[in-house]
Amino acid sequence: MGTGIPATPVMKGIVKQVLSGDAVVIRGQPKGGPPPERTLYFTNVTAPKLARRPTAQISRFIQEDEPFAWDAREYLRNKVVGKEVLFTVETKVASSGRDYGTLYVGGPDLESAENVVESMVSQGLLEVRKEGLKSADESVQKLTVMEDTAKASKLGKWDPEINSKTKRREITWFIDAPRNFVDQMKGKPVSAVVEQVRDGSTIRVFLLPTFHYITLMISGIKCPYFKRDGEEVVEEPFAGEARYFVESRLLQREVEVVLETVSNDNFVGSVVHPNGNIAELLLREGLARCVDWSMAVVTEGPERLRAAEKVARDSRCRLWRDYTPPVASTNPEDSAVYTAKVVEVVLGDTLVLKTPDGSFKRVTLSSIRSPRLNENDDGRKLRPLYDIPYMFEAREFLRQKLVGKKVSVTVDYSQPPRDGFPGRTCATVVASGINVGEALLSKGLATVARYRQDDDQRAATYDALLLAEQRAMKNGKGVHSRKEPPLHRVTEVSGDVGKAKQFLPFLQRAGLVDAIVDYVFSGSRLKLYIPRETCLVTFLLAGISCPRAGRVMPTGQEVPGDQGGREALQYTKETCLQREVKVEVESTDKGGNYIGWLYLPDGTNLSVLLVELGLSSVHGTADRSVHASKLHAAQAMARDASLGIWKDYVEPTAAEEETVSEETERKMNYRTVLVTEVTEDAAFYVQYAEFGTQLEAMVQQLQLEYARDPPLAGAYRPRTGDVCAAVFPADGQWYRCRVDRLLANASARVSFIDYGNSAVVDQFASLPDAYHISKLPTQAHCFRLACVRLCDSDGDARADAVVAMRERLVNQHLQLNVEYTAGGVQYATLKTTEGEDMGGELIEEGWVLADKRREKRLESLTHDYAICQESARKSRRNLWRYGDFMDDDASEFGMGKR
Repeated sequence: MGTGIPATPVMKGIVKQVLSGDAVVIRGQPKGGPPPERTLYFTNVTAPKLARRPTAQISRFIQEDEPFAWDAREYLRNKVVGKEVLFTVETKVASSGRDYGTLYVGGPDLESAENVVESMVSQGLLEVRKEGLKSADESVQKLTVMEDTAKASKLGKWDPEINSKTKRREITWFIDAPRNFVDQMKGKPVSAVVEQVRDGSTIRVFLLPTFHYITLMISGIKCPYFKRDGEEVVEEPFAGEARYFVESRLLQREVEVVLETVSNDNFVGSVVHPNGNIAELLLREGLARCVDWSMAVVTEGPERLRAAEKVARDSRCRLWRDYTPPVASTNPEDSAVYTAKVVEVVLGDTLVLKTPDGSFKRVTLSSIRSPRLNENDDGRKLRPLYDIPYMFEAREFLRQKLVGKKVSVTVDYSQPPRDGFPGRTCATVVASGINVGEALLSKGLATVARYRQDDDQRAATYDALLLAEQRAMKNGKGVHSRKEPPLHRVTEVSGDVGKAKQFLPFLQRAGLVDAIVDYVFSGSRLKLYIPRETCLVTFLLAGISCPRAGRVMPTGQEVPGDQGGREALQYTKETCLQREVKVEVESTDKGGNYIGWLYLPDGTNLSVLLVELGLSSVHGTADRSVHASKLHAAQAMARDASLGIWKDYVEPTAAEEETVSEETERKMNYRTVLVTEVTEDAAFYVQYAEFGTQLEAMVQQLQLEYARDPPLAGAYRPRTGDVCAAVFPADGQWYRCRVDRLLANASARVSFIDYGNSAVVDQFASLPDAYHISKLPTQAHCFRLACVRLCDSDGDARADAVVAMRERLVNQHLQLNVEYTAGGVQYATLKTTEGEDMGGELIEEGWVLADKRREKRLESLTHDYAICQESARKSRRNLWRYGDFMDDDASEFGMGKR
């Protein structure tokens, strides 16, 4: 026990830190924040010097311990750190500002407390100073006697038989390959001593017994921190309180750390302490927030950390004092849990589901971000599925695993519509006990969406998703791979007659060909992806006539469908959309579409199946196929059972048959139109005269509005398919348009939706709501001349025909009658107010040819056009100026069949 009690004032405090064997930092009691601190250096003694971490500023300091320096530090640390002590200050040095005094521990007063300085001198860990001391000083004399006794007993540093090298640490201040070091630790706890608390979530420790000195960021959390602004250190709110919270519990305490990963050469890991998890305590006190980037590597899992943060958030503690909880959704579907069947996979993160009640829902995988394209500056039209790296692989992974399967759906949150995009329902989807989003991430076929720290709109299994993404990153899978992404050179054959004829022989010789149904247009019209030829084709089911479903045109106009069309479309979708099927190609039509038979995975002929269910009828071409008997038998069964389109079928009487034949006569319903444009392929656009005044007023108002308030250049960035406003280069005025294709240099090719012409423009603006197509639909309507065709074998003749059409039609008020529709295009006749047929005139002048049609109601029209063509041939006008060129188109002259 201490004797010779000094008369200097006795003070109390708690030892925060031991700097060396002869210096400690003592703090007071906290009052409304971190407490004051003072450093006490032991009087009359010196301790061996500890090595200092080398930096550019302190390279002059010793880089190696003096013998017994660590032993002295550890003796003092174990004795006093975190404990209440008494101390006296005998000397204050004005030049250095240091306080020199004596430290007491273990008692309420100096008489009963232990004099720490004397104890350390007795153990041979401190050396009494000889210079500048008063030999008559009683305390000095006592220390000298204790030192002599220690020397005589060969204690501590006075033992000559102890090799001084064994009492020096071999410190590794810097680790060259931190990632390899983490892998070597294999996730096992390592003993350590906390040497510094930089902020609440970052500490520096010595790993024992190897003495590796590392900076450790506590995984899963982030505390407010201190940042330097020039010479000034700026403290974020609660940064000091968070640091004190950790210092008072961990500084210079023995802990275990688990190294989990690396971030910018700093180690990330968990701190294991017998009294609890410091990360969890910080979160519960509102002194830290969970961070997603390191939450996935937390050894003990994220659940307890998330729960602790929720406690602070709900109580609005400290960092959460201004927290406002999200408004609860009034939509009952936002908290729904249900089972459904996957009908379709939309790209890489969205599913179309059929619920048990027969309704269809579109859900997006929660917190999943499908692959993205960094840039697309080549001006070509983007096909996301094939042009975005790994998008095809993501879609295929989900398609093969989910389409046609039942899944469990848990809705996590909903996103409202924004920036022109529709709202989304985001859910966690589980198939056969496996989280679909997690499986997608583990393959490297998606990434996890990042959120603000206060954003709760995320997947319930968000931390598991982060862990799956981290595994994929570590293994270099998918989008995280350093290899070049796979290329998908898919040829689009649909609608291209030349390409369709090129592929036809290969498909016919192949017999049954494997295909994947990519899209369903109607009950009998599908788009197929054929892996063998890496091409996309439009495929028509042979032998049947299927009713069309209603559809919405790009202009926003709704086109009603036929009876049973919607049911046929839905059945075909559910039966074969995104399924692997086999097809047998027989021929192509004039539009470049393939015609043939499609077989489901179980071998069922889809044409026969649709007829059997009353969703289609047998077409006359079926009689030439081997399936004719099956088709007719199926139709008879469906008709007898009154299924589908046969529900209200009644056998017609002779009188009714006669009436039907009379209704096949050509219908005349002429409307006055203004022809505004003739395209290079001889299509023409018209405006209906009854809307002319309304259109003219709208255009004038639009141009006046932009003249009064000109749009800022670059403020609006168009996307392909957008309806917006653009400046027509010819007159410098603003008009409504649709973006067809983005080009380089911030320009785009657009179609002016009220006139039908197109141009390359570079001035765009968003379209005010008052001028949207919902207020005034698209005014340019596309048609082709009925029973008229161009000369296919002569490019110059085609160009001359287009010029002739422009001269006769553009800016003319004419009478238009729709005759028929083919391939989604309306064919019409045009007449002048005097009754002159413009199609017949063009044929008679030899610019175009008459097209033969089989419809009985068009017999009169085709007959008249044939007479006009004969007149042009005999008079050798234009196409016929060298005689009857049609005979030269025979195969023996090297020309293809028409």
